[in-house]
Amino acid sequence: GSLLVVASASAKEVVPAPVVVEEAPVQVIEKEVIVYRDKEEGFRPNGYVDLQYRWYGETEGQEDSFDTVHDVTEGNGNWNGNNNYSRTQLQGKINMTEKQALEYRIRNYNSTSTHDNGKDGTDTRLRYFYNHGNLGDSKVNFTSRLHYRDREDVAGAQEVEYQARFNFAEYMFNNDFVKTTNFVVAPKYKYVWDEGNDNSYDNRIGFDIASMHEFPWGFSFEFNTYMDQHFYGRDQAFNKLSDPKIKDKNFTVEIEAYIYNTQNLYTNGDVTVDFNFEGGYDPYTWSQYKKYGDNRDQKQNYELYALPTIQVNYQATPALKLYAAAGAEYRNWEVTAKSDAKDWRWQPTVFAGFRASF
Repeated sequence: GSLLVVASASAKEVVPAPVVVEEAPVQVIEKEVIVYRDKEEGFRPNGYVDLQYRWYGETEGQEDSFDTVHDVTEGNGNWNGNNNYSRTQLQGKINMTEKQALEYRIRNYNSTSTHDNGKDGTDTRLRYFYNHGNLGDSKVNFTSRLHYRDREDVAGAQEVEYQARFNFAEYMFNNDFVKTTNFVVAPKYKYVWDEGNDNSYDNRIGFDIASMHEFPWGFSFEFNTYMDQHFYGRDQAFNKLSDPKIKDKNFTVEIEAYIYNTQNLYTNGDVTVDFNFEGGYDPYTWSQYKKYGDNRDQKQNYELYALPTIQVNYQATPALKLYAAAGAEYRNWEVTAKSDAKDWRWQPTVFAGFRASF
C-alpha cells in the first residue's frame, strides 16, 4: 500500500506559479514637422510685341500710268495702283489682368519711289477685351470688345465699335481630323466718321461670325462673316446711272475665307526654314444696292489672292525670335466687280522683324 501512495504522488505534475511582469508605460513624443512649400505666384502681366518692316515691289507687267495720256485712259498695264512702297508695322498684345487685355497695331506706309503711286499714311487700330467668363454652367465664353481705328485706306476716317462676343468653340467640331479653336458670334454697334466731323457719318448695327479650324499636316482654315445695316448721316447715291435715287441706308455682307499652311523645310538648332502659304477671298462683298464696277451696276465684288513665302526664323532666346521672309502675292488688284473681275498679277514682297514675349 505504501508503494502505491508513493507512485501516485510522483505521477502528479508540478505547475509553477505565474510570474507577473509590470511593463513600463510607453510615452510617444511627437516632434513638430515643418513642411516648406513654394509660394504660389499670382498673376503677372504678360504679352508680346512684334516689329516688322515690309516692302512691296512693282506688280508683274505694271506700266507707268503717268507716261502718256493713252496709258491713263486705256489703263494699259495698270494692274495695281500701289507699287514700290514700304510698311512698318508695330503690333502686340498686353494681358493686363486675368480678365483684361489690350491689342494694338500701328502701320505706317511710305512710298519708296517718287514716280509710282505707292501708299502713304498711318493706320492705327486698338482693341480692348474684357473676359466675363462662361455663361452660367455652359461652355460659352462671353467677352466684351471695344475697338478703335484711325484708317489709312479711307482718308480721315475713324471708327469706334462695341462687340459682345460669344465663343461656342467648345460645342463645335473637335476630333482627330478637325479642331475648332474659335467660333465667335458677336452682335455689334459701330460708328464711322470722317475728318469733317459733320453729317458725313455712318451708324452701323449688325453681327459678326469669326471662326478658326485646324487640320492635320499644317493646314488651318479661317472663315469670317460681317453683316452691317448702315444708317448714313448724309444720303448716298450708290448708282447715279441706272438708279439715281439717293439712299440713307444700306445693308452689306462681307465674307472672308482663308487657307493657311506651314511646312518646315530645314531645322538646325535654333534656326528653322519654313514654307508658308495663305490665300482665299479677301473679301467677297455683297451690297443691297448696286455700287461696284466701272458703271457701278453690280451688287457684288471680290478679291482673290494667294501668298506663298519662304521664311527663316532664329530663336535667339526663349523669349525673342528674329525672322525674315520673301515671296510674292497673286491678286486681282484693281478690277474686282464680280462679273468683271480680272487681271490677276504677281507683286513681290519681302519682310523682316522680331517678336519678343514677356
